[in-house]
Amino acid sequence: MTLIKTSILSAISTVIRIITGFVINKLISMYIGPSGLALIGQFQNFIGIVTTVSTGGINQGIVKYAAEYNDTEKTAKLFSTALLIIMISSLISTFIVIFFSNYFSQIILNTQVYNNIFVVFGFTLIFFGFNQFFLSILNGKKEIKKYIFVNIAGSIVALVLTSALIISICLLGALYALILNQSIVFFITLSLVIKSKWFHIQNFRLGGDKEHIKKLLHFSLMTFVSAVSFPFMQLVVRNYIGENISWDAAGYWQGINYISTMYLMLITTSLGVYYLPKLSELTNHKEIKEEIIHGYKIILPIALLSAGSIYLFRDIVITIAFTDKFSPMKELFLWQLVGDVIKIGAWLLSYLLVAKAMTKVFIYTEIGFKLTFMSLAYLFINQFGLVGVTYAFALNYLLYLFT
Repeated sequence: MTLIKTSILSAISTVIRIITGFVINKLISMYIGPSGLALIGQFQNFIGIVTTVSTGGINQGIVKYAAEYNDTEKTAKLFSTALLIIMISSLISTFIVIFFSNYFSQIILNTQVYNNIFVVFGFTLIFFGFNQFFLSILNGKKEIKKYIFVNIAGSIVALVLTSALIISICLLGALYALILNQSIVFFITLSLVIKSKWFHIQNFRLGGDKEHIKKLLHFSLMTFVSAVSFPFMQLVVRNYIGENISWDAAGYWQGINYISTMYLMLITTSLGVYYLPKLSELTNHKEIKEEIIHGYKIILPIALLSAGSIYLFRDIVITIAFTDKFSPMKELFLWQLVGDVIKIGAWLLSYLLVAKAMTKVFIYTEIGFKLTFMSLAYLFINQFGLVGVTYAFALNYLLYLFT
């Protein structure tokens, strides 16, 4: 499937996700407000860290090798090894989250009142893990239609469940929805994958294979660094804003990050669905170079146009996505959007590090530039106030792109 076709299918899914996301975000802003949005952001980051640990961080490795393998025996060894890693990681993560539920509730949400949410989250981790496992296989096997359908179904489930819970029990409902959505979507994913040609029970019963454990752990290390360092960085910076400016201000920053995530979703989805499998397949340097240049010609103009449109209509965007309580976030748009475009330019190159398992370079840049962003954020927030965090964001990705 070409980049254009993948982008069209991704666009359909993304539009639906954006629409459902805006509805959910509107309800959050109406029923919970900026400070509540900040706490939801904290919990989302915690979920991101824990679910990465619970899957062993091997999802991108599954995508890569599922795309490469045509051999039935190798495929069976890959699937069996990956499933075993995910099951062990999920069980360990479940125990830790449940046992330390009071502690996590206190440090993430500033109170132990929500400890039951962490207990429920612990019990649902296995469904998170299995869902990501099957989605990674669908991605690697280029069953894009099924992959996109699951994403659309997930958006609809999230809309219905989250809306009902927010209206019923406000913040508590939003937190429960975050952990229940993926568990429900797993059963939708399962109903699709059992119809795939590669789905045979014997492909998942071989146990661990040393060769594939080593291969997957290369990606595990990269994924851990990326998927854990990013939400950890956001947790730290958001907490710094909350304690040094206000939790409403932390909510404004969460809001601008939400907008960035939503409008760039088309691009980031296409990168994940198309680029990782494609770059994994290519071995000729000339072909790799041509594919990346092709990506810049198509994707960067889309990023520029999207960012420019969001900036011009920022007042309307705030009105649609939030409420008047979020109007102070208007000052955050310019440099956040500049940083978004630079980020996409950098990601078109950094995906090659993952596709070719360039572990050391990937880890050094990921950790280094997360630390750089936190340092710049502290410095610029102290000097310029909340808008300083967007200065830090743009400058950090510029340095990352050049590196």
